[in-house]
Amino acid sequence: MYDQEIIKPYGESGGKSSQVRLMFDRISHSYDTLNHTLSAGVDKIWRRQTIKSLSKSMEKATNILDVATGTGDMAILAARQFPSAHVTGIDISDGMMAIGRQKLEKEGLTDKVVLMNADCSSLPFHNGAFDAIVSAFGLRNFANLDACLEEMHRVLSDDGHVAIADLCSPTAFPMRQLFWVYQRVVMPIAGRLISHDDKAYTYLPETMSAIPQGKDMKAIFEKAGFHNVAYRRLPFGMCMLYTAGK
Repeated sequence: MYDQEIIKPYGESGGKSSQVRLMFDRISHSYDTLNHTLSAGVDKIWRRQTIKSLSKSMEKATNILDVATGTGDMAILAARQFPSAHVTGIDISDGMMAIGRQKLEKEGLTDKVVLMNADCSSLPFHNGAFDAIVSAFGLRNFANLDACLEEMHRVLSDDGHVAIADLCSPTAFPMRQLFWVYQRVVMPIAGRLISHDDKAYTYLPETMSAIPQGKDMKAIFEKAGFHNVAYRRLPFGMCMLYTAGK
């Protein structure tokens, strides 16, 4: 068990998955506003760079899976980047996906993108169903990281690729010192004021520090069966991008 799997939003009672589902349902109305505010809009850059990392190798992708799609931003980016592909976004929070479906209607993408409730640890798709898998900011919330990565590997085609971004704790000066203040002061206060959930934006920064990073996460990807695993920090050092092939 990895450290971030132990951390739950609302304490000991109940499993992590059910608590994470409840948390995101509760904050879905303010999630996008808080994401963009707390990252000063850099989260949009991180998502674009994640999708861009697939561009050269996956120009002819026909089926793309977005894991932990949330309000659908990655799924929408994937549909724009790969206009001939069909995109499936999965999440355990119906509240988040309700916001995502509103976006799809607005963008005119309901024929290209479908959002469905599914748990990454048990994906309802056949082996090799997807040419590419993307995800942003979901790894920290998985109750069983190994099972989720194994399932992603199973549903990826033999020549497919994954690109997964997740928040992490920075290590270089001065971002490491600024992150300490951000984690303990800025996120909890802003989260409480905007989302009205006292726990969510304490839980989220805690998982940023706890999740395996860099070479440790690379080893977890490799244990799940992925090859040519690479990683790099994205701008400002608070997000790590992992890419791999099957």
